[in-house]
Amino acid sequence: MNSSKKGGLVILFILGMSIFGYSQYASASQIGVSITQSELLSENEKGAEYNIELQFENPSLLILTSGTTEFFVIADEQMVGKGQLEPFTLQPLDSSYVKGTFHTDSDNDEAQSVKITGVTKYDAIFTSIEIPFVYYPTEEQAREFIHQG
Repeated sequence: MNSSKKGGLVILFILGMSIFGYSQYASASQIGVSITQSELLSENEKGAEYNIELQFENPSLLILTSGTTEFFVIADEQMVGKGQLEPFTLQPLDSSYVKGTFHTDSDNDEAQSVKITGVTKYDAIFTSIEIPFVYYPTEEQAREFIHQG
């Protein structure tokens, strides 16, 4: 094989890997998040402490490993709580249930719009990527895990 064919194969390989890498990054950016469980641990005049479980769905072909993830609970555009998720691994085209805790600082029973938001840093094969997530719970879920009653 002459050197121009070898060079062409190398360029083709690099181009193919770049396209694959970008497509998997784009897929990983579409990770789905949903609440599967919430439990009130304690409550006092300063706020409440909760256990929470979220389900992350990985639509990519990459194994993604995450460290501890900090997230925020926002009601009517105001932060009402924050929490932390345990480290976890997302297998390709699979989902993982992730446990964590969060603390609310206020009792806003009249909240109209609730969301959970954060940024998860995943370690992939040769790089790490930070992917923000936003989850809007249903009205019933928001009432259950923020107000408990």
